[in-house]
Amino acid sequence: MSEYTSSLAQGLIQGLTEYLPVSSSAHLMIWRQLTGSALTGLAFDLLLHLATVAATMVYFAKDIVELLWGFFSSFRLPVGEKKEGWYFGWSVILGSIPTAVMGLLLKSKVEAAGQSPVFVGVALLLTGIILLSLSFMYPGTRKICVSIGLAVGFAQGLAVFPGISRSGTTLAVGILCGLSADEAFRFSFLLSLPAIAGAALLELRHYDGVLPAGWLAALGVAFVSGLAALFVVRRLVTSGRWRYFALYCLAVGMGVLIFLR
Repeated sequence: MSEYTSSLAQGLIQGLTEYLPVSSSAHLMIWRQLTGSALTGLAFDLLLHLATVAATMVYFAKDIVELLWGFFSSFRLPVGEKKEGWYFGWSVILGSIPTAVMGLLLKSKVEAAGQSPVFVGVALLLTGIILLSLSFMYPGTRKICVSIGLAVGFAQGLAVFPGISRSGTTLAVGILCGLSADEAFRFSFLLSLPAIAGAALLELRHYDGVLPAGWLAALGVAFVSGLAALFVVRRLVTSGRWRYFALYCLAVGMGVLIFLR
């Protein structure tokens, strides 16, 4: 398989698996192990994530505008009259701190883990267990607040490791903290924007504007497929169909440990 074709395939994998709670980074590793692709490393993964960040911003464009307006306009309002954007904004800002700290401190370990099928297989099994536990949780009615934002941000920091689903882990923690499924969904993906975009932009410092073959096209594929997937995934996730994702992660994790170790 040519480098260009492999890049496109990985862009498609990223777009389709970023929003499902199945770990897109694990699926990229599996693809590379099966095909012998030379495109490995954190830089390519982060650029693909940047494409899906763009898809997230397009999908949540209305929410983002309304929340930003609510955040900045609330600076002049008394405590009892603060708008939803005020709480979302501070929760995203403060929730991004543990993610950023953990991402920077664990970068070398994350890159090493991405080369280990055993680690990824075990991490997928852990993701499956987390998702299976969600089948026994009932979403609450709480609204987002700073304490919940910090808890979800910490979960997002742990999910930098391949095989640990970022969406699955943050959704699980949000619901465990009492958020409704839809509130947890919105916050999970809005919280991902500064963390993933920031990490990807840091990696872009190492490039002189010339990307390897197929990378630019892969970003386009990841964006389009990710945007299409978001319209489907929201209904699946908020309807509580965790068991199907859990069984899938458990099966793939076992397959990695048996066939790719």
